[in-house]
Amino acid sequence: MAQTPDPSHYDGHDLEALADMPRYNAWIDSHFAPWLHGRVIEVGAGIGNFSATWLPRATAAVLVEPAANLAPRLTSRFAADRRVQVANTLLADLPTELRAAPFDAAVMVNVLEHIADDAAVLRQLHGLLRPGGAVCVFVPALPALFGSLDEVFDHVRRYRKLELADRMRAAGFEVERAGYMDSAGAIPWFVAGRLLRQRRLDGRATVVYDRAVVPVVRALEAVVAPPVGKSLWAVGVRL
Repeated sequence: MAQTPDPSHYDGHDLEALADMPRYNAWIDSHFAPWLHGRVIEVGAGIGNFSATWLPRATAAVLVEPAANLAPRLTSRFAADRRVQVANTLLADLPTELRAAPFDAAVMVNVLEHIADDAAVLRQLHGLLRPGGAVCVFVPALPALFGSLDEVFDHVRRYRKLELADRMRAAGFEVERAGYMDSAGAIPWFVAGRLLRQRRLDGRATVVYDRAVVPVVRALEAVVAPPVGKSLWAVGVRL
C-alpha cells in the first residue's frame, strides 16, 4: 500500500526551482482563473509560488501548509496582506475558525500526488466549499513518466485524466473542465527521471525552459489541446 510521506517536513528543492518559473505558474493559473477568486483555500501552499499568482483576485485566503519548515516562510511572505491567513496544519485539522465560513474556491497545485488517500482530501474540500464553489487541481500526469524525480519529490503517483476525473466525481464534484498541459515537458522529464535517473532539477534549465519554451508551448496548446502532457489540470464544482 502506498504511504503518504511525512507531511511535517518537506525538502522544498522543487519549490525553489519553481520559484524561478513565473510564466509557468501564470500558465497554470490561466486554466483556473474563471473559478479561482473570492474566498479561497490553497492546500499545500509551500512557499507561496502559486499563491502569489492568484491572490490579486481573492477577497480572503487561507493558505494551508503542513510542513513546519515551510509555513514560516509562507507567513513571512504574506505578512503584510491582511486577507491572508496561514495554517501550519493538515487540512483535516484545520481550525474551526478558519472553516466557519464556506469557501468560493479551493486549489491544490502539485499536492494531491503526495497523498496516499487522495480521495479523502477531495471529500474534505467538498465539505468546505459553498454550493457552486470550485476545486482546482493540478497534478503530474501519465504513470509512464514516473521516475527518479518523482521518487525524490515523494510522489505517490502520477495521474491519467479519466482517473483524476473519477476521483473528483466520487468526492461529489461535477467535473467542469480537465486537460493535459505542457506536452513539451514530458520528454525531458522522461529522459531525466527514467533514463538518466537524475535526483535533482537543474535550476538553470528550468529558468531557460520558463523563458524560452513555456511561451511557445502555451500558445500552441491554446490553439490545439494536447492529447497528453507532463501535467494535468481539472476543475470540479460542488453541486
